[in-house]
Amino acid sequence: MRRVLTAAVALAIAATLATGCDTGGADQAAPAPSAKGDPSRSAAGTPTASPSTSTTPSDTPTSKPAPKPEKLKSGAKGERVVALQKRLTELGYWNGKPDGSFGGKTQQAVFALQKAAGLGRDGVVGPKTQKALDRGVRPKARSTSGRVIEISKKRQLLMLVTDGEVTEVFNTSTGSNQHYEQEGQTYLADTPSGRFRVSRQIDGWRHAPLGLLWRPKYFNGGIAVHGANSVPPYPASHGCARVSIAAMNYLWTNDKLPLRTKVWVY
Repeated sequence: MRRVLTAAVALAIAATLATGCDTGGADQAAPAPSAKGDPSRSAAGTPTASPSTSTTPSDTPTSKPAPKPEKLKSGAKGERVVALQKRLTELGYWNGKPDGSFGGKTQQAVFALQKAAGLGRDGVVGPKTQKALDRGVRPKARSTSGRVIEISKKRQLLMLVTDGEVTEVFNTSTGSNQHYEQEGQTYLADTPSGRFRVSRQIDGWRHAPLGLLWRPKYFNGGIAVHGANSVPPYPASHGCARVSIAAMNYLWTNDKLPLRTKVWVY
């Protein structure tokens, strides 16, 4: 009787294993498949290595970020400079004719753009200045009619305005607001605010007591718009509004500041 029960139990266990219900022991008790039936195993029943389909981070080709364009500054040459010069002209920042050479005229125009955009005034076209170019930053006029020369002391810009529209913009340097001495007297280097008109002019160098003035256009006593060899991007004059020699020649040649032209200083 005991042998009969043992045989019955054995048959029951074998039937259970054959159904695969007990997954915990089925893999151990089941016969090893042949290499022919299972391509992942060798003839001896040993699993063979298969090519991995997973991709590790090191296997994934990575695209390097595009290098940032180099800053454009004085001395640069090439097509990027031509594009810069054309864009400055398009926005009204005078810099002469595009020639692909980043010289003094281009630097003066970049100064003017940076002033209008409220940026640091280094004369170099970096990311922030390029964004200002891309956005098309331009100063706004205060006058609404007629032909007016507007001089903004806060922004240090000289603007040609027609019927409220700014047509051309120049870097300028007005009074430093520092005290200076002349013939034993102390004066303030100030450019007074107000509304004036161009009253007289000299077509050449004026050897003034405080320095040389190139082709000055006087609008308030001895205060004039004039060309100078040095036009920094900050207030530095004794009271006049300086522009570059090249800019002053352009203004004269094209009759941009004729006598009786309105000049607004604010």
